Amino acid sequence: MTEILTLNKIAKCGTDRFDPAKYSCTDSANDPAAIMVRSASMHEMQFSEGLLAIARAGAGVNNIPIDRCSEQGIAVFNTPGANANAVKELVICAALLSSRKITDAIDWCKTLKGEGENVGKLVEKGKSSFTGPEIMGKTMGIVGMGAIGKLVAEAARDLGMRVVCFDRKGESEIRGVEAVGDIDAVFSASDYLSLHIPCNDYTRNIINSESIGKMKDGVRILNFARGELVNSDDILAALACGKVAAYATDFPTDEQLGVPGVIAIPHLGASTPESEDNCAVMAAQEISDYLKNGNITHSVNMPRVRHLQRRRGCARGHCRGARRKYRVAVQRGKKRNRLSCLRYARPRRGKDKRGERRNKSQSDITKVTDAFGEAQKERLFENNVKIKIRRSV
Repeated sequence: MTEILTLNKIAKCGTDRFDPAKYSCTDSANDPAAIMVRSASMHEMQFSEGLLAIARAGAGVNNIPIDRCSEQGIAVFNTPGANANAVKELVICAALLSSRKITDAIDWCKTLKGEGENVGKLVEKGKSSFTGPEIMGKTMGIVGMGAIGKLVAEAARDLGMRVVCFDRKGESEIRGVEAVGDIDAVFSASDYLSLHIPCNDYTRNIINSESIGKMKDGVRILNFARGELVNSDDILAALACGKVAAYATDFPTDEQLGVPGVIAIPHLGASTPESEDNCAVMAAQEISDYLKNGNITHSVNMPRVRHLQRRRGCARGHCRGARRKYRVAVQRGKKRNRLSCLRYARPRRGKDKRGERRNKSQSDITKVTDAFGEAQKERLFENNVKIKIRRSV
């Protein structure tokens, strides 16, 4: 019986993907082959030798020690796009909340309790304190055009906003969305700025006093990516002087709570039944496919590996005589479409020119896979297959 450890409550529709005759999903497994996690921190955990995979039911993996997992040959998966629609809806909600001072207005209405027949008159008298601009015709700036960023761009465009974005690709695939090659251009153009990038050494505190100084007066900043992207002291100072009109965040800190202009949301981005189900199902499929077939999909620390059955009658020569094939896509350079595709195939009987080329390319493949560590390389080569470089695209 293969044990799967769950560190958080995982939707039943996800754990049901495992065959109960072969897998046991519990929150008390002693020697798990895989772990499913949502937001629980794993940095202090000690991993057993039998642990093969960790699946994060969500996109961010800041709560997982990626470097240590790579050293131990543990595949780490995430579920990109599974919660994208839920986060997109909350971002658009936050844009509206930041414009119309809705949260402040709701809190003020609660103070009218007990005024009886005077409530109507008091509402009409006090509503002018909560006026705010419409979002139609304003500019939405988006930093990061991943699964969530694209959905936010489409939604903002459909609401009548001008949308400008910055992404490392330098281009936009969405009609009506303007891509710029400089992040400062997004800062200076935005009435609303939405962040959709991971937190790392390059992006931490990307919103600071310097970047805020490049923005329009009265800009509204929406942070539903990671709290560490925004320097807390600098954003509070900008709110105090009026440079920033509102800051909506899904990751509030103690010093931000209760500050005028801060819309503090308790990390509700993916807190929908649909999102939790999607993430759980996707994470379970990734683990199951890896443990059963050796396939690696959506891993953040290993190359993509896809196990393919031989197709009869294939016109390509390298398909004939190969009982099984593996393809590994290794990202090269900064562009995602610059991939080196490696073809893994069992050697054909006898010697021919193709077999010789496969053998000659062994050293080249070894150089490529060295970047993934010895433990990972052993897993890639555990089937003792011959290797051939197919092409670079």
